[in-house]
Amino acid sequence: MTVAWDRTLLVGDVGGTNARFALAHMVEGRPVLEHHQSFPASEHPTFLGGVKAFLDGCDIKPTGGVLAVAGPVTDGEIDLTNSPWRVSEAELQTLGLNPVRLINDFEALAWGAPVVPADQLASLGGPAAGDPHAAIAVLGPGTGFGVSALARDDQGREIAMPTEGGHACFAPGDPIEDEILRILRRRYERVSIERLICGPGLLNMHRALAEIDGRETHIDDPAQITAEALETPNSHCGATLARFCAILGAVAGDIALTTGARGGVYIAGGIAPRILPFLKASPFRERFERKGRFQDYMAAIPTQVILHKHAALLGAARVAFASEG
Repeated sequence: MTVAWDRTLLVGDVGGTNARFALAHMVEGRPVLEHHQSFPASEHPTFLGGVKAFLDGCDIKPTGGVLAVAGPVTDGEIDLTNSPWRVSEAELQTLGLNPVRLINDFEALAWGAPVVPADQLASLGGPAAGDPHAAIAVLGPGTGFGVSALARDDQGREIAMPTEGGHACFAPGDPIEDEILRILRRRYERVSIERLICGPGLLNMHRALAEIDGRETHIDDPAQITAEALETPNSHCGATLARFCAILGAVAGDIALTTGARGGVYIAGGIAPRILPFLKASPFRERFERKGRFQDYMAAIPTQVILHKHAALLGAARVAFASEG
């Protein structure tokens, strides 16, 4: 990816819950962000209104940019998967942004992961570094479950692969997970990874485990499960969060195999950083490596949590300045 001259461009990261915006520059070939702003998406009834509110507060007006959004982009338009917001590139151009692009949020994370500073990564096991010429995978739970990859070769060429891998089928790894799948099938015609590995999915899992145990639960907020699990790991909520981490590890391993991500697997999203000590002590890495004949293959792949709050904005900046070149 080549980098153009320095200009001020708009970058954004819009998910199902929060919207983040910043102004971006390129300094010595690396993206630099300023004038960050984050707010709940519910503060503005429309996507366009949210972008306009940010731009109105900027002293320097960007002439173009790239906005990363949580969902598939089709013909320059987005209908966010877990949000009522909709927008098109044509509408964004009415705000004076030209050129402007919409890309998938995990596509932006794939571009951003390699430029996240080392002190903003937390290891979940494996070697310190992977194969620098092999693909990397980025995935993670938040309001939903996102998946992407960055293909790389030994000539330094890179291309991001936006996916909807979070909507692939959930594959149980033991008899308890067989039962979880059976229970969720009563509610959903098809049980995807996202039905379990995201905020709402954590609640689905907690209720399923309670049914398996033959007990009642009156918890209706995923945040309560996380809070109780972190405070009392040997509680029912602790068991739910441990199972969540185990399945996350198994899914991450499946995605690493699917994408050939020998360069490393990065866990993004809002949940992993908040539960980091628990996640490190969980069965995550054991389930990541438990891939039968490919155990050695998996052991050579580093797994890391992205702690940088604006990694998607860094990736959007890389795309924005490459587009200007």
